[in-house]
Amino acid sequence: MTAPPLKKAYVSWSSGKDAAWSLHQTRLRGLADVVGILTTINQEFNRVAMHGVRAELVDRQAQALGLPCMKVPLPWPCSNAEYEARMAAATAQLRAQGVTHMVFGDLFLEDIRAYREEKMVLAGMTPLFPLWLQDTHKLAQEMLAGGLEAHLACLDPRKLDPAFAGRRFDPSLLADLPAAVDPCGENGEFHTVVTAGPMFAAPIPVQPGEIVHRDGFVFADLIPV
Repeated sequence: MTAPPLKKAYVSWSSGKDAAWSLHQTRLRGLADVVGILTTINQEFNRVAMHGVRAELVDRQAQALGLPCMKVPLPWPCSNAEYEARMAAATAQLRAQGVTHMVFGDLFLEDIRAYREEKMVLAGMTPLFPLWLQDTHKLAQEMLAGGLEAHLACLDPRKLDPAFAGRRFDPSLLADLPAAVDPCGENGEFHTVVTAGPMFAAPIPVQPGEIVHRDGFVFADLIPV
């Protein structure tokens, strides 16, 4: 007897390590057939909402993943109502294409998980959380041991020194993080952009760009070369 076909899934793609590792784990554990990634793009700056990563770099990530990328354009500034309306339209489009699951890289924030579950029910889709409640200290080490390469693309200077912006996510960085900072940045301390790992067919070369302070956050530009 042959196994039933896996359910089709998209990954909620932030461009960062948790999204990338959740995709990797979904594939590795056979949780679903990942057929694409979905990301939100700030129309004003043509960058990933929140992380500030260039849309061009996301395109390179999608190419390395061998997956299509659905980009949801967001106005700037963007109200929560507008965000939810655009995301609902995007998930309805995916559902019409036979996508039944959405993969998220959330780790332990209950309120965020509950919000995602609520929206997925409305979309007629099932959320998957491959990394849920994993010890973040062990998870960070597992990612690095697995060959993941990333840089800090955005950070909250109220929680982490701006000098960390643009640094590579590696053992040295983990050792330098203050004790109060989650090693995966799950409390919003920092966000990353992934440039290599077992989920990619090939690494994505990047060079550091400028570091910008905007809207209360610090952004480090990574430019694909």
